[in-house]
Amino acid sequence: MQLGHIPQGKERVIVFTEIDLLHEKLKTVRPLSPESVRRLSEDFMIDYTYNSNAIEGSTLTLDETALVLKEGITIAQKPLKCHLEAIGHRDAYYYIEDLVKNKTPLSEKTIKEIHSLALIDRQRDKGIYRSVPVRIGSFYPCRPYEVPIKMEQMMTDYDANMKTLHVIERAVLFHLVFETIHPFVDGNGRVGRLVLNLELMKAGFPPINIKFSDVSKYYDCFNHYRANNNDPSKMTELVADYALYELKQYVEIAEQAEKLQPSENYSDEHNET
Repeated sequence: MQLGHIPQGKERVIVFTEIDLLHEKLKTVRPLSPESVRRLSEDFMIDYTYNSNAIEGSTLTLDETALVLKEGITIAQKPLKCHLEAIGHRDAYYYIEDLVKNKTPLSEKTIKEIHSLALIDRQRDKGIYRSVPVRIGSFYPCRPYEVPIKMEQMMTDYDANMKTLHVIERAVLFHLVFETIHPFVDGNGRVGRLVLNLELMKAGFPPINIKFSDVSKYYDCFNHYRANNNDPSKMTELVADYALYELKQYVEIAEQAEKLQPSENYSDEHNET
């Protein structure tokens, strides 16, 4: 399956100038302390886990998700499946953080490892391409025997776009094609969004958190892609909006933290008195 066409010139839907300027600005602000980074990562992970799993049908609320992940508390009258999905998504998210730190390249093996962690509740299916047909609403993804071929082609196409497309464009295209192939029996949405964030984070961008409240808009992006000759513009716009929001948040937090930190010269003078 070929990656979709990105509009150029006047047709281009998204202008990345503001995003790139904020991205560069983020590099110039003083890094947050390790403890601040850890707390931000944990807060984001909980909110992200809640939203990503809610998109796939989990009935845990945000507060319940926090209790499961931070306190290990079981929520009464909520399915065990929802608890395991939250734990699996948490582990998969921290795994992609490690992949970013280790500069691990994206591969089919990496995708299967992310799937294995996310699908803690599906022992027989985790990390294994599907062997049965599936349906997404009225859409039928490729037949099972085509999955390995299409996944290999997707990786080849992605590598070819690494130097020619903006990171948001290529990550979006990968996400759209991945979800269209639907390589696993279950967990494709969660894994697809994790891989999307993996690629953004590897490029120095903050991860994005597609909200459950935007689920209709999110699904419309897939429908638009499939109904319009693999046009990724709607999903690109959605992801770019989220990326812009997260960049603004991170820059603001970093700048506020910088104002609260004494300068090195002040610290030195203070220590001498």
